[in-house]
Amino acid sequence: MESIRISLSVGFAAVLLILPPAVAVAWYLERTKGPGRGVIHTLVMVPLVLPPVVVGYLLLKLFSPRGALGQALESIGTPVAFHWLGAVVAAAVVGFPLLVLQVALAMKSVDPRLELMSRTLGCSAWTTFRRVTLPLSWPGVLAGAALAFARGLGEFGATVILAGRIPGETSTIPLEIYAELDRPGGEERIGGLVVASLLLCLVSVLVSRALSRRLEAAR
Repeated sequence: MESIRISLSVGFAAVLLILPPAVAVAWYLERTKGPGRGVIHTLVMVPLVLPPVVVGYLLLKLFSPRGALGQALESIGTPVAFHWLGAVVAAAVVGFPLLVLQVALAMKSVDPRLELMSRTLGCSAWTTFRRVTLPLSWPGVLAGAALAFARGLGEFGATVILAGRIPGETSTIPLEIYAELDRPGGEERIGGLVVASLLLCLVSVLVSRALSRRLEAAR
């Protein structure tokens, strides 16, 4: 179905969008004593506690075509509001905290003595991160990516506010189910979507758990 394809494309794109910044933020929070760590951690967690509709409203205000940022993005051909990219941004924002938490947990499991040894051998902080921390953390990074993907698949509130429901473009599985339930006889037509949603999320969670167990076994 079209909505399944859209959901998969949105989920994968959202994970690719947030993966580099999530790894960087997790490293900063877990492996440095830099300023503002408490503030950054609080900001990262905000999308987890805010109602998704509020998240969507704030994103719409940020990317509105009437605003400076929205107009700038439209001028270069990458509109966000009421566009497929809006669904990606909504999924990315709500999945970002889960990814950061999982990556930070993975980095916490890395023996800091290995990193210290790398630094004493003359490696820079970047080289140590690239050759020691990240390779030892990769199962946790992928586990977090799977969780963020599953969270993005289930996003409704922020998506419907920021991206709207545009058939063939932003009509993800949750939005399509909601629209069908508003039509006569719609409940009989959503069976496949419900099953697909359950299967996709179940597979994502199982993959995340398997990778997490692999990380624990490697300690």
